[in-house]
Amino acid sequence: MTIPSTLLELARPRWLSLLVIGLCLGYAIIVLTRVPQWGLPLLALAWIGLGIVFRWGAPDSVSYASPSRRWPWALLPIALWGLYLYLAESFGIVDLSAVFFHLQAGMADHGGVSRIGAAFFYTLSMAALLASFTWLVRHDHRWRRGEPLLALVLLASNPLLYGVGQRGAAIVTKPGAWLERQYVEPILLETPRDPPNLLLMYLESIERTYADRDRFGDAYADLDAIGEHGLVIEGVRQVDNTGWTMAGMIASQCGTPLMPAGLLHDRQFSPLEKVVPGVDCLGDLLSEQGYRLTYMGGASVNFAGKGLFYQGHGFDTVLGREELQPLLDDPEYVNNWGLYDDSLYEFSLEELRRLNAGDAPWGLVSLTIAGHAPHGYPAQACLDHQGEFDGTDILYSVECSAWLARDFLERASAEGLLDNTVVVIASDHLTMRVSAWEQLIQGERDNTFILLGPGIPQGRQQREAAMMDAFPTILEAMGFTIDWHRAGLGVSLLSDEPTLLEEHGKEFFNARMREEIALQERLWEGLAPPRQDPEPEPQEQVVETPEDATGEEPATVQ
Repeated sequence: MTIPSTLLELARPRWLSLLVIGLCLGYAIIVLTRVPQWGLPLLALAWIGLGIVFRWGAPDSVSYASPSRRWPWALLPIALWGLYLYLAESFGIVDLSAVFFHLQAGMADHGGVSRIGAAFFYTLSMAALLASFTWLVRHDHRWRRGEPLLALVLLASNPLLYGVGQRGAAIVTKPGAWLERQYVEPILLETPRDPPNLLLMYLESIERTYADRDRFGDAYADLDAIGEHGLVIEGVRQVDNTGWTMAGMIASQCGTPLMPAGLLHDRQFSPLEKVVPGVDCLGDLLSEQGYRLTYMGGASVNFAGKGLFYQGHGFDTVLGREELQPLLDDPEYVNNWGLYDDSLYEFSLEELRRLNAGDAPWGLVSLTIAGHAPHGYPAQACLDHQGEFDGTDILYSVECSAWLARDFLERASAEGLLDNTVVVIASDHLTMRVSAWEQLIQGERDNTFILLGPGIPQGRQQREAAMMDAFPTILEAMGFTIDWHRAGLGVSLLSDEPTLLEEHGKEFFNARMREEIALQERLWEGLAPPRQDPEPEPQEQVVETPEDATGEEPATVQ
């Protein structure tokens, strides 16, 4: 059987190279813009059309010179752009600080195995792209002359390298300390006569943006129903360095963004032994007041330093996948990250019963997993309640997370486990790239922040705030008096004091974080081992000779 000459022509290196480059370039445009996925073949064809018009790689006198064996300068810049695109496609927004922090805090026991296939595909695609680009440069002298300039453009335009350069410049120059001057040491001036308990529930990635029923239907309806019995605060934005789980927790419990140790740490990216040891957080303050504190999450506490943070900031009990999975009736009922939320809430009920049996006030912090990008991990209880899950619709998982949270609160309340308890429901951060991404980014986004409990007014409040403001807000909701309604960089949203975002705006605040390191140094104070000054060299003892003696007697003290 003979192969048609057209197919043979398309199989030539020139056309294969142009096709691979066109597909990769089209995919990059789709990831970085709002061009729909069906536009990929059109973009690839447009690139091939340009190749035909300008005869790229064609063996003729205009564009052809003897092939070169040198490697293009642009290979590394292209590979770095491939890394950026992988991160952008995975998370929607590339946060360089998150990359630095996870490298140092630890990435073992994570649940991102679903991205292994994508990483393998990206690796193969990048290998094909680099080979195709190398062929084109070696066989077309015009590309050979121009690609060094292309390499510089790719390096200068890569957001990853821009962020690294900006942070490096801040570390070298150390300009300004505006954030450090705004920081207020959290101090409890007065404590309530009957300190309430605290239940702080983080719902993974369940941002308040989902409450828009025109875009997302009833996915958020159960959280709206919870909010009718308490105070819903709208407008809690996501500033830089608060956009992943540990960063969101630290912002809302310590009143400061999580600025990674990075180059400030003498041991660079060696594993952390402590997490933000230089500041006092919610757990530190409550522990000093005699609270018994527990953290519970379905994922491993070894991932991203969660265990180190809670153990180092006043928590008596820290439970994650390793501790809870053996206690399941079916230890195989887990997902990539760990326990499903229905299992976690059952263990949380047991922990509430244990804590209520004691005499001291208590605090319980929990972190769910159902809403985790890209598709969520709906529990079996949700499948029974909502019907079949198609495996991709994030709104199904949002509805699952909201319904399980409401069910848990209703059961705990029915048992009297939440008497004299302040309940806080919050998203740990805004969600990353999910099936509803295009709808989410159509307008301003904000985090979930709901307060319930004795003395907390019911209603809705619109503020321009950040998760840092949750820290003093929780303290005042519990009845503690704090200086000027402030703690860390946060301002209590139960007061009339303006927040930093209301006074200065989000962009100004983010710019200060990119340019300053004074607050960053405070966060990690004491982390690096003390510097050892070199021991002074022994001095040669000078002995007076008889010739040097004056014959005078030593002076005596009168």
